[in-house]
Amino acid sequence: MFAIISLLAIVSLSMLVVRIGAVALMMTGLSRDAASFQALSAFSRAGFTTAESELAVTTPERRKIIALLIRAGNAGAITIVTSLILAFAGEEDRAPEQLLIIVGALVGIVALSRMGWFNRRLIPLIQLALSHSTPLVLRDYSALLHLREDYRVAEFEVRPGGWLEGQQLRTLDLPAEGLLILGIVQPSGGYVGAPPADFIFSTGDTVVVYGREPSLEEVAQRRSSDDQAHEEAKAEHTAEVDAKTEKATDQHVHRSS
Repeated sequence: MFAIISLLAIVSLSMLVVRIGAVALMMTGLSRDAASFQALSAFSRAGFTTAESELAVTTPERRKIIALLIRAGNAGAITIVTSLILAFAGEEDRAPEQLLIIVGALVGIVALSRMGWFNRRLIPLIQLALSHSTPLVLRDYSALLHLREDYRVAEFEVRPGGWLEGQQLRTLDLPAEGLLILGIVQPSGGYVGAPPADFIFSTGDTVVVYGREPSLEEVAQRRSSDDQAHEEAKAEHTAEVDAKTEKATDQHVHRSS
């Protein structure tokens, strides 16, 4: 029984290590899905060759996190195998019962790790611990950009007949819609970060833009002649900003009184 308890403890610890690694990768700018997959890949030493794998080693911080996960995975695999051998050694007659206990406990651990309320409490604790205990330069870009709310960083391609095609950035007045162009990936593979106001969009350019999800979806599908949609988006964004400003002012006055 001691060997089974040790095995379950090791599995739980391994899952916690992967979760810590995923959160650390998220704090370097990777998306939640990419960070979770790369952390699990590094820990299990699966080594999937994807574009996301290349992103996971583009900075010194990410390389250190991946290296630590690989080392932890090596130690965890050896310990798990040893615990399995000890759990079944000399007790062949109880093997089915012990296997049932292990499987049931593992199902329970996995179910707990997937519960929303559990993750909502665990992830902030991990972020707090990492920010105070690691020498790595980690920033939670998701929280910084409020990506957990309705804001997103998205990319879409400039299509023939699209609203952006052939237009100069300054004439589009996208900030008035609540949209901010972060960069342009050109068909040649070049990248223009924080493009200047006189940048002209061409077919095939991939636009990296920050804003609210509905606005991003609408502008990505907008046709070249649809200036009315632009005016409506500007009016909607102005009304939203005014409402939030008024609410913030009221709260400030209430606290001051």
